[in-house]
Amino acid sequence: MKNFPVRKHPRLKDYDYNQNGAYFITFCVKEKHEMLGRVVGRDAPGAPFLELSDYGKTVRQEIDETQKHYDGVTVDKYVVMPNHVHMLISVNRDDGAPRASRPTNALIPAIVAVIKKNTNRAFGFDMWQHSYHDHIIRGEDEYRRIWAYIEENPAKWAEDEYYQ
Repeated sequence: MKNFPVRKHPRLKDYDYNQNGAYFITFCVKEKHEMLGRVVGRDAPGAPFLELSDYGKTVRQEIDETQKHYDGVTVDKYVVMPNHVHMLISVNRDDGAPRASRPTNALIPAIVAVIKKNTNRAFGFDMWQHSYHDHIIRGEDEYRRIWAYIEENPAKWAEDEYYQ
């Protein structure tokens, strides 16, 4: 019998993903297939930019719609890369709205799940890896560093861990 590695649960245990704060989210296309677009202009003067495929344009549209559906949520910065997406999400919900008590029903996982579900439905197949990476941002310096990372990601595509 083959032994498979035991997956660790990626969410921070006992953390309330409904609370106010800033979150850095990354989710990837299955098997790192570069379906969302391509980085062009790396050899030309000026900054490289993303040329999104129809898949990438649909993902971008879904992200743009996100903050319209969640009170107190803003997508401060994002980039759709050829095979993954980075998002910087801020939650500022001081409206007294009830919060889910379990992390699986929490706001941040729900946002990612809805983006994946809606894009999968639009594409007619399941294109995303099962999970995603999240990082709870702990201060203004870290927020600025992650903002810059997202901004510069297309220019550094060849050095990106998701580059193939």
